[in-house]
Amino acid sequence: MPEDSHPSFEVKDKELRLVYFTLPMSLNYQRNSYSLREAATKTFLDKETRKVFLISESAKMATHDLQSKLLKYKLALQPNKHIDTWKRISQTINFNWQTLTHLFELADFDFLKLQELIQKDFKKGSPYLSGPKIFHYWSFVMVKYGGVPLKNKRWIDIAPDTHVTQASVRLGIISEEDAEKMRKEEISKIWREILKGTNIHPIDMHSPLWFWSRNGFMYKLS
Repeated sequence: MPEDSHPSFEVKDKELRLVYFTLPMSLNYQRNSYSLREAATKTFLDKETRKVFLISESAKMATHDLQSKLLKYKLALQPNKHIDTWKRISQTINFNWQTLTHLFELADFDFLKLQELIQKDFKKGSPYLSGPKIFHYWSFVMVKYGGVPLKNKRWIDIAPDTHVTQASVRLGIISEEDAEKMRKEEISKIWREILKGTNIHPIDMHSPLWFWSRNGFMYKLS
């Protein structure tokens, strides 16, 4: 997955790791995920731009300064909207919890409580990250790449991006017409129903479906 390519983090850098896998995701709308992660890595490794991954710094940084740093390696592509998104999320975290670690602690490391906080209580302060598709995938990333031991992770829904949606059509889960008209939440609900009674969590299907579609469905169904 795109997230598999990332800088090395020491144990003491846990908070930095969480931020690295959080803020760039808020800019991942209709763009290549691999290019986004490459830009994030370059921004992180550059001492002049790494500050954007420090929540307290980004929250208080002058807009023009943040803009310069995020645009340097094209981590941000939209000079106004992307910068505003990054800063608003940083401010929300900084002013309410100080760190992402404290956010998870406040949520008792419970996915359902985290969902209540991000998608309801602080929705306006979490642009894009609070969206139904990205929130669930972000939660999955926090578990897999951030090492956050979330409880109730079985409630993390599959994130029906373009690839997952195309794979769903290919499998006959939904029709081409459904893919165009259905809301993402409806597709997620269908997958949850299909997997009911199995040991497979919906989000566990994301990676195989994503790769299958991205590689042109090269493996034929028997």
